[in-house]
Amino acid sequence: MASALDRVINIASNILLGKERVIRLSIACMLARGHLLIEDLPGVGKTTLAHTLAKLFGLNYQRIQFTSDLLPSDILGVSVYDRDKQVFRFHQGPVFAQLVLADEINRATPKAQSALLEAMEEGQVTSDGETRPLPEPFFVIATQNPSHQVGTFPLPESQLDRFLMRVHIGYPDRQAERELLMGEDRRQMIDQQEAVLSPDQLGLLQQQVSRIFVSDALLDYCQDVIGFTRDSPNYRHGLSPRAGLALLQSAKAWALLENRQEVLPEDLQAILPATVGHRLLPLTDSDQRHQTLLLEELLEGVPVP
Repeated sequence: MASALDRVINIASNILLGKERVIRLSIACMLARGHLLIEDLPGVGKTTLAHTLAKLFGLNYQRIQFTSDLLPSDILGVSVYDRDKQVFRFHQGPVFAQLVLADEINRATPKAQSALLEAMEEGQVTSDGETRPLPEPFFVIATQNPSHQVGTFPLPESQLDRFLMRVHIGYPDRQAERELLMGEDRRQMIDQQEAVLSPDQLGLLQQQVSRIFVSDALLDYCQDVIGFTRDSPNYRHGLSPRAGLALLQSAKAWALLENRQEVLPEDLQAILPATVGHRLLPLTDSDQRHQTLLLEELLEGVPVP
């Protein structure tokens, strides 16, 4: 199915112009059974990316617009009393989909944000004392506006840690933006696309990821990276064991995208910024540029086996 993955990347790159690396990271996140956080300014293609991936992988898709008055029941669902049968019937919320777009998640209150926690971690929701499984596969793509914008509620660290990766799309380059301005409407392009892979095929690819070989030397390298963050004076705290598992799983998925059956150091390096950038808090407040420099220092400070 390597050729099918390449086709998915090519089609998505024709829709979201000039952003192949972001697309590859997003697909790697899906292959690793993770959830994706896209942080960027409005209008750069966050929703377009989510909708495109849902279409190309043939996934059932729901979009939840997060607002300050959103309630947990608006996400999970609600029980309604049936007068005729004199029982309560549960009406599923939009979270019961294979790919859920949580749009502008940091515009909602922490109470509404936390409604996704169990769903993202356990693949199930509990309502009225009953646990209900979510569809397989289940994948959340959340978008958030920069924290300095008006009307945003910062995501707590526990919520951030539920996301396997965080990516930034950014502005297109001049040539890509010219093609975008002169080209077809992106929504129409997405609607015209057929699914390239099915949800079952995606599940098989996820199983392949778990079988990617990891050598002892690569495990040493991964642990050295984790240890570096724990000893560094630049961060408030180092990476947790869960972050280490996220690093390894993401590197396996990247290796599969590169059509390899073994993880190499460059696989781990390729996914490291997206996988740990939202988990490492600088000791002092910093902008995105400073955080990027710290991650580069991390890569340079750990010897490659």
